[in-house]
Amino acid sequence: MATSAAPTARWRDLVSPTLAPRAALVMLGVWLNAADALVTATIMPSVARDLGGAAYYGWAVAFYLTGSILAGASTGQLSHRLGLRPGMIIAALAYAAGCVLSAASPTIEIFLLGRVLQGIGAGWLVGFCYVAIGVVFPEALWARMFGATAGVWGIASILGPLVGGLFASAGFWRGAFWLFAGQGALFAIACVALLPGRRPDNANVRPPAWRTLAILAVAILLIAAADVIGGVLTPVVLLMIGVSLLVVAARVNAWPGERLLPPEAAWPGSVAGAGYAMIFAMEVATVVITVYEAAILQSVYRVSPLVAGYAVSVIAVGWTAAAMLVSNQPERRHGPLIVTGAATIVAGCLLMCIAIARWPLAWIVVAGAVIGVGFGLSWSLATGRILRALPEEDRAIGAAAVPTTQLIGGAVGAAAAGAVANLLGLPQDFTPDHARAVSAWLFGAFAPAAVLGLLASMRLARGTEGAARL
Repeated sequence: MATSAAPTARWRDLVSPTLAPRAALVMLGVWLNAADALVTATIMPSVARDLGGAAYYGWAVAFYLTGSILAGASTGQLSHRLGLRPGMIIAALAYAAGCVLSAASPTIEIFLLGRVLQGIGAGWLVGFCYVAIGVVFPEALWARMFGATAGVWGIASILGPLVGGLFASAGFWRGAFWLFAGQGALFAIACVALLPGRRPDNANVRPPAWRTLAILAVAILLIAAADVIGGVLTPVVLLMIGVSLLVVAARVNAWPGERLLPPEAAWPGSVAGAGYAMIFAMEVATVVITVYEAAILQSVYRVSPLVAGYAVSVIAVGWTAAAMLVSNQPERRHGPLIVTGAATIVAGCLLMCIAIARWPLAWIVVAGAVIGVGFGLSWSLATGRILRALPEEDRAIGAAAVPTTQLIGGAVGAAAAGAVANLLGLPQDFTPDHARAVSAWLFGAFAPAAVLGLLASMRLARGTEGAARL
């Protein structure tokens, strides 16, 4: 059985002649997404000052996530239709083109268009990376591979804010996007050299799930619009309609011919469905940190973009350290570790609500590290349990659905964060005094989502492989 072989898996198995090229591509793909997120979080205050105002913080995240979701949701099908090498090349070129557009943008509208294209490329890249882990690598190495991807996030947590801070301090934020455009082009070249060109032997070409994708696109656009439309009632209504359409898309996905996501994704009562629900809820709960923490730290604590970026990146550091520690744990411990990680995320979110803009900066850093440790304890183990709960024929789609679910949660969370910030008057009055007065309310509004993620983790922890569907 696969579970009995898991303890014998070694890190050096990933550098075998057969697996090393694909492992390298997975790491590179994760790097592009991880570093882009941290660099952008660091330089967005500079971008907003140059091209617009503080109201565009949420836009940059929401538009990027919109592109990522629509691309990531189709990755499972593309992996069957194209194979990994052509798919990754197309993804890398789309990402590079988006970086070029963002770097050369004269207005915020062009910048956001570039962010959408970057998101499309990144969504495909990350989706293909997860497909590769779930399909190409032996099950005994899944935890190692997910731990290795967390290690890439750790490296990005050090270099990303450094790169973003240096470019922001130099008054040349555009240079960061030029740098990543070059990396995207190099990634496409590396795909040609490192991945086989033939299509997989088990390629199963299915018609595109147009209905599910169309409903999903409308849902994400409405959620993104909730972040940018003023007023009190309209953003809330748009957000509710968008989330409702996400539920409709999940139901339509179960229709014959509509297999964009695994059918279990629509049923939180199933093992895999609980895992997807946990991922969604935890991302909703924590993306507000990515969107607003750096700006609040620069305003209230008067720190540089570099320091603010590193304060945000401690989540990735904690994630990496914890993920490495649990990557070789036997499966009998996965359930308790998943619940422990989810509870740790809840504790970190509550500490962040109390500390942000009120307590010394060190407490905010501690809160971020606690949240990161919670993700590290639970995320890779939860992903492995999701894949084991799915039928063999659904694992490619199911693997790609993991980052897609995370991105959907991020888009919902970013839009909700923008809507809450607007209700609190933060974009219109981003002064230290006002930011100090409303920050706890802004972050506290998302703590209940973390609690829902904890409840979902408990269902996931109780599940077994045979309980994949109700």
